[in-house]
Amino acid sequence: MSIHLVIIDALNLIRRVHSAQPDPTDIARTITTTSRTLNRILSESQPTHIIAVFDHHLQERGWRAEIWPEYKQNRKPMPEPLMNGLEAIQDAWWKLGIDSLLSDGDEADDLVATLAMKVASHNEKVTIISTDKGYCQLLSPTLQIRDYFQHRWLDEPFIEKEFGVKPKQLSDYWGLTGISSSQVPGVPGVGPKAAKEILTQFADIEQAFASEELPAKYRKKLDEHIESARKCKLIAALKTDIELGFNLQDLRFNGPNE
Repeated sequence: MSIHLVIIDALNLIRRVHSAQPDPTDIARTITTTSRTLNRILSESQPTHIIAVFDHHLQERGWRAEIWPEYKQNRKPMPEPLMNGLEAIQDAWWKLGIDSLLSDGDEADDLVATLAMKVASHNEKVTIISTDKGYCQLLSPTLQIRDYFQHRWLDEPFIEKEFGVKPKQLSDYWGLTGISSSQVPGVPGVGPKAAKEILTQFADIEQAFASEELPAKYRKKLDEHIESARKCKLIAALKTDIELGFNLQDLRFNGPNE
């Protein structure tokens, strides 16, 4: 039997739905809307296995903040009504047959990446439901990312059009440009156009830095900020080697729970 694992980036979906609600204190409506959304996802994707992965709302900013202390330092806290309603949302999803996995010490995206790569590496189909383009560095023939809200696939042609680089170069791209929403600076003076030009000529940051053919306009910038570029690339990359502590069989979708 072929496998199709669907991984829900839970808070990505919940925050999107909640921010569109007219009354942010109306968690019952958020529950209804997210449950309706998940039913559509189940209908469209027909998973054999499914899991919703959550960031633990009490955890710190994780290993990335140890590398770069400013990482996500100014992120907005989760609205209190939503935080208080997470357990009710998880219960509602469980009734649909979708269990929840909470991160513990690692960010949810690293858990998602580890699980997705583990299954995809055995040539089984994986779909990540998220608007987060960071997952696109994982793309492979058996691993796809679905932006449910824009009704589009975040696939290789999308990455080429959006960033002008290959999916496997995305962590290098963000190492150069930074990620402003997470307070990750990259290399000062290197924006999207310059990063695309560098990564069209070279496979990655290290190859560019080591080459005598790096254009002079970028040489001084990289010479002065190579350590920042390396750290920012490391932060942008996803961990795929977390100890999961469960089997794929535990994620089998058997329809709604009683």
